[in-house]
Amino acid sequence: MKTKIKELRKKNKLSQDELAEAVNVTRQTITSLECEKYTASLVLAYKIAHYFNLTIEEVFDFSDID
Repeated sequence: MKTKIKELRKKNKLSQDELAEAVNVTRQTITSLECEKYTASLVLAYKIAHYFNLTIEEVFDFSDID
């Protein structure tokens, strides 16, 4: 699943570690999300979107889901 996490992180001058700590996951989880190797749970998607004051749909691209 494509995300805008990396773009949002860089725009806000955040490291992967800082975002990971803010949403209570590991840096490796953030890396995997950014590389599209992992799909966030609904709870994690909410936490990330909420952190950036955005909706889940503004952060995650659901267009490839049937």
